[in-house]
Amino acid sequence: MERLETATLAAGCFWCTEAVFQVLKGVYRVVSGYAGGNVENPTYQEVCSGRTKHAESVQISFDPQVISYGDLLDVFWRCHDPTTPNRQGADRGSQYRSAIFYHDDRQRRIAEESKEKAEVDGLWSDPIVTQIVPFTNFYPAEGYHQSYYRFNRTQPYCLMVIDPKIEKLRKTFHGWMKDDV
Repeated sequence: MERLETATLAAGCFWCTEAVFQVLKGVYRVVSGYAGGNVENPTYQEVCSGRTKHAESVQISFDPQVISYGDLLDVFWRCHDPTTPNRQGADRGSQYRSAIFYHDDRQRRIAEESKEKAEVDGLWSDPIVTQIVPFTNFYPAEGYHQSYYRFNRTQPYCLMVIDPKIEKLRKTFHGWMKDDV
């Protein structure tokens, strides 16, 4: 386990983001939480107020021998709309912003190169507004938010929003997905 690295990403609703990254080979743990704000140990209600400056985020523990940080970012650019500031679908507010919280200079460099490649490749017709900022903090969300998709697959939100993301991932990155998905 000492070879695991950490990535912290915000791509809108953490239920969606968590579900996408949980199914990737080489990902060992995904925790939903709050990052980038100025309030310690915030609650979901506080984050939803927009006053904490936190983004709904996931913290990913991954094995770089199986999946690289750059590979995670390839999935990141495709699992949400990085061109809409403070919004993902019907979810609105600064807590739903797109952000990469880099943990060191190597991650910063990879994130900047990955963003540039996504723009050059034309993944999105509008400019990417994703923030690439230093990691400062991460607070796990309340227990009922953890592995939400795994435990609530029949909920309408999961069926209408998360299932299509997983299916898109399956079509684009099928070789990267765990066998039990």
